[in-house]
Amino acid sequence: MIANYGFNAALTARPRMGDRLADLLLTGLNEGSPGASEHCVVYLVSRSASDPDVVHVTEGWTSEEDHHRIFAGEAAQAIVAQIDGLLAKEPEYTDYVPVRGKATF
Repeated sequence: MIANYGFNAALTARPRMGDRLADLLLTGLNEGSPGASEHCVVYLVSRSASDPDVVHVTEGWTSEEDHHRIFAGEAAQAIVAQIDGLLAKEPEYTDYVPVRGKATF
């Protein structure tokens, strides 16, 4: 599958909560979670090299519509509800249209 829609989100956790935030975001890969969907072709959680409380999530989806539909589901909303309590400020989003690339894990 090809990613036709994507975004990067920079999330800043409350002090010393970066590990917990990263772990929570990684649950998005569990079966039944958004990142495990066949429509999610990229789901990458990264940490800032200079600030342990800043976590980035990069997602690539088959379409914007697929992302919105799956994000509206119970599994995604349960993760979002937990994330909100860990954040020091609002996430910063950058949306994009993938051109081409590679992700091998």
